[in-house]
Amino acid sequence: MVEIKEWHGDNIVTLAEGLSDRPYTLFFDSNRPSHPNNEWSFLCWDPIETITAKDSVITHNDIVIDETDVFDFLQKRLNEYSFTTENDIPFTGGLAGFWGYDLGRELEDIPTIAEDDLSIPDMMVGIYTNVIAHHHKTNKTWLVGNSPLTLPTTWAPSLFLRERVSERTAKTGEGIKFIPQTSDEDYKDNIKKVIEHIYAGEIYQANMTRRFDTKLPKNFSPFAHYKTQRQINPAPFSAFMNFGDLQLASSSPERFLKCDGMTVETKPIKGTLPSSKNPEILKKSDKDCAENTMIVDLLRNDLSKVSEYHSVKVPKLCEIETFEGLHHLVSTVTGTLQKNKTAINVLKACFPGGSITGAPKIRAMEIIEEIEPTRRGPYCGAMGYIGFNGQMDTNIIIRTLIYKDGRVTLQTGSGIVSDSEPAQELQEGLDKAQKIFESFEIKDKENAA
Repeated sequence: MVEIKEWHGDNIVTLAEGLSDRPYTLFFDSNRPSHPNNEWSFLCWDPIETITAKDSVITHNDIVIDETDVFDFLQKRLNEYSFTTENDIPFTGGLAGFWGYDLGRELEDIPTIAEDDLSIPDMMVGIYTNVIAHHHKTNKTWLVGNSPLTLPTTWAPSLFLRERVSERTAKTGEGIKFIPQTSDEDYKDNIKKVIEHIYAGEIYQANMTRRFDTKLPKNFSPFAHYKTQRQINPAPFSAFMNFGDLQLASSSPERFLKCDGMTVETKPIKGTLPSSKNPEILKKSDKDCAENTMIVDLLRNDLSKVSEYHSVKVPKLCEIETFEGLHHLVSTVTGTLQKNKTAINVLKACFPGGSITGAPKIRAMEIIEEIEPTRRGPYCGAMGYIGFNGQMDTNIIIRTLIYKDGRVTLQTGSGIVSDSEPAQELQEGLDKAQKIFESFEIKDKENAA
């Protein structure tokens, strides 16, 4: 059974900060009130199981196990739990974490060329029974616990925080300058290589990315900075994750996959324009609309693998959504889940997302591996939850900071098609990074050492 306690008045961001130092604390933070998908935020911590994967090796609760299919193993673990509840909260426990881009190697035979310099697991998830859920439209918050409840019987959020939040100092990173891994000229050359593959008839589109990184000051707190990041770049699918020696701070605007009952949905973003310009320019751009439509076709094909015959539809094609500093073209693809399929089947069928690979997907991934100098790691994968109740919601890991070993990395990219201009694609990547760069230029007096 699920025990649910409701209260008002406590800010879920403050609650998340109180738990943010604990390894495997995850905060799914829908923080863009004007966006139609800004509805629920979730905080989960102290998982009862942990599961990681790296280069086909699966570790369960820190023990390497003899399993070959990571997605099948996740389904087996979820099947071990029974679930009953009477509420409309979409996530009251289950799997949560991230599935990195390189987990795609488990599904397709992609060559190993790019350097794995970050050495981050391809997947890190937990099974959670401690969840705080906040509904933004009603401003109600629930503590959810699956027996045995590991929190105090009398729940007092502010007392809980006083017991656990220590004095902390954190430099926000004022003055930090990110250094591109690939020079402007080399990146434009990489784009030209993709265009050559397109003209050779191998692909229609590929997503080409560039990484930036920098060293952090000693007392830097990723969560303290995340509070600045979420203010300057609010997004409906943001998240902060602490895995101990690895933290992820995402301001993702893009939903990857949602399962709600028998309905599945994906919302690919392709097409970008600075928000200072008229969005109609983007709407009328043949290049951007073609770029989006190619990925819609790819995702229709992916969803059809797990959807009822003829149920895959495109209710919205190339619609404008505006975020901080950017207009995007966003499409919506939906389907009706086959009766014998689960959310994990959907994730496996569609992974990694077409908007960050290209079309055809496998050849695009091979070309990405040949051209990009390092593995993407979590970037361009997905983060989110798959509940005991069968519901799933995940983002595409873009606009995301990756903290590890005293450094932070940020990666951006764009879809390359036959008529792409390398200089324009270079600028698009910089436009996508701009708000996150700006978040390091703002001095947070409260947290500055």
